[in-house]
Amino acid sequence: MKNDNIGFKSKTIHHNIQKKSNRYLVNVPVYHGSTVVFSTLHEFDHSREDYKNKNILVYGRLGTPTTFALEELIADMENGFGGLAVSSGLSAVTISLLSFLSAGDHLLIADTVYGPTRKFCDTFVNRIGVEVTYYDPTIGSAIENLIQKNTRCLYMESPGSLTFEVQDVPTLVSIAKRNSITTIMDNTWASPYFYRPLDHGVNVSVTSATKYIVGHSDAMLGLIVSDETHYAEIRSCRTTLGHCVSPDDIYLGIRGAKTLCVRMEQHHQNALELATWLQSQPDVIRVIHPAFSSCPGHEFWKRDFDGASSLFSFEVERRDRAALASFLDNLKFFSIGLGWGGYGSLVVPINPELVRTATTWKSDAQLIRLHVGLEDIDDLKKDIELGLKRYRELS
Repeated sequence: MKNDNIGFKSKTIHHNIQKKSNRYLVNVPVYHGSTVVFSTLHEFDHSREDYKNKNILVYGRLGTPTTFALEELIADMENGFGGLAVSSGLSAVTISLLSFLSAGDHLLIADTVYGPTRKFCDTFVNRIGVEVTYYDPTIGSAIENLIQKNTRCLYMESPGSLTFEVQDVPTLVSIAKRNSITTIMDNTWASPYFYRPLDHGVNVSVTSATKYIVGHSDAMLGLIVSDETHYAEIRSCRTTLGHCVSPDDIYLGIRGAKTLCVRMEQHHQNALELATWLQSQPDVIRVIHPAFSSCPGHEFWKRDFDGASSLFSFEVERRDRAALASFLDNLKFFSIGLGWGGYGSLVVPINPELVRTATTWKSDAQLIRLHVGLEDIDDLKKDIELGLKRYRELS
């Protein structure tokens, strides 16, 4: 269903429902298959040529009807030309970058990006002869001072997933376009429900669908959406690198997308209420949430985003590891774990100073990141309140 005249919620729910090719089933079937057979040599010869232009069955690694259904859905959700499914969020990042970078090129990338993205740039990207420059996410129009004659890509993540600086994306994109630079943005924090990068001029949007799209912490999945100009190059790179996704994981992505809207609204409500409550707690030094005016780039969040997701951080006085363990080990509803976006709440201590080069994290406090799930908000408050009490008493 490609229809710009219907609402986002209706689009996600009714996309691909009751298609004749699905035998009018409500949900897209899971197609397991590798080999595709053809009735005639003519069909075989034309299938590979047709694949360059549209989703068509050629070989299982290149996609099945299950794959194509999710790719069409995410492209529709993000108002893009085409979508591509890959094995993880990091795969979505690496494939997007490798699609446009070659030896001798220069890459501009936000200093607050996801840690594995930074590692990929510091190792593999450097190794193939690409110069990498990290920039302050609050740089705005001054990004022009960092552009070189060989700058090929500008990579953004907004907000950053540790310290949540929100970037002035339209300004950065405008400058990049004037300099013929491809723009890529990690949109995992907001999901397509709260933000659609291509609507703001970005060329390529990448999402770790492992998180909010799947929504149940039980599948690894990455999604890429691009405009028409950049789609073929990304698709070719994905095919060349041999990336594909299990149809069962694809199915979980499709299923999760159907309830994305209601889950994101609940994440928004729970996280904002908990963050507001934390601001009033005597042990909390600072809460870092894009919806708060104290967060760097809050004005851009307020201008460009339709809501806030589950993820934010707060600071407490830095104490020893035993005190931190007393806080985190005995939480009832917040589990200690990496990742986010699922139905259950998560907590993890973080150290931004370890993963920055262009900027400095100026704080002596202990930063704790929360993913606020779908539990009853009073239970979550009580859980954190008791944890803070243990932290305070063990000092």
